[in-house]
Amino acid sequence: MRGAWGEQAAVDYLQHKGYEILDCNYRTRWGELDIVAANERYLVFAEVKTRASQRFAAAREAVNQSKQNRLILTAEQWMQEHPTTLQPRMDVIEVYGIEGEPVKAIYHLENAFDA
Repeated sequence: MRGAWGEQAAVDYLQHKGYEILDCNYRTRWGELDIVAANERYLVFAEVKTRASQRFAAAREAVNQSKQNRLILTAEQWMQEHPTTLQPRMDVIEVYGIEGEPVKAIYHLENAFDA
């Protein structure tokens, strides 16, 4: 499944960048958080969008206002269950490629939208 493949590629990418992965696929009635990660300063809620290519549109375009609102509600629930002093941040990670082949590109859009 391309989504799971892309999410694993994003996890690997974040770990390589020094992030600690705290949770994956956290679900509430409002939605799902693909990845919850942390570094020394930020608690990152990362929405992963996987596409074979950018031919028709950037993957980030799928994170519209409605999706952002659901992500924010879900992140608020996660933070209620896991108190932290870290600054929350909403990121989008675009993964381009085909499952079973090397990743073509990963773009990490930090602070992609405001919570």
